[in-house]
Amino acid sequence: MVDSIAPRQGVPDDPRRRALLDSAMSVFARHGYRKTSMDEVARAAQISRQGLYLHFSAKEELFRAAVQHLLEGALRAATSVLNDASLALDARLVRALDEVFGRFAGKAHPDALDLAEASRELLGTMVEDHEGLFAEAIARTLRASRSMAAYKPVGLTARQLADTLIITASGLKHRVATREEFIKGITIAVRAMCLPLLEVP
Repeated sequence: MVDSIAPRQGVPDDPRRRALLDSAMSVFARHGYRKTSMDEVARAAQISRQGLYLHFSAKEELFRAAVQHLLEGALRAATSVLNDASLALDARLVRALDEVFGRFAGKAHPDALDLAEASRELLGTMVEDHEGLFAEAIARTLRASRSMAAYKPVGLTARQLADTLIITASGLKHRVATREEFIKGITIAVRAMCLPLLEVP
């Protein structure tokens, strides 16, 4: 079973805070880091500028919190899918990869091209750490399959398969125009890479 992702210690699970962070992330995604202002976020969240500053003292702090919220939400949704024993393994893998990567397919805004740079400068290893947690969640799911031994003769581990699926999903996200295209593409990748693990009728 994949571990569930709990809220960070010391950070209350407040619906108003979640809504504020969702609004902030949508503004960052539309305008990029540099062009986003606290005023725009306050308007999107339908609170006053002063109200926003009561929660976050600076744009950098807001950006870090918004990205952390986004990553944790995606990871929580993905682990929930991976734990759903009612689904076939390939369906669980496709849906988990969609939760983390597919939801962003075709949504890159030209004004938001600086988000990757801002992430490198402001987030430290946050993105890589979450990607590592996701890779290990997938690897645990693969290890639980009785057919994982099929990869032993060629020396492939569950973590290597997980990392390869994540790299594939990350690249595919940038190459397709819609989430539907992402799902079609990642379904092919999952079935091709994990064929020995799948129950084929």
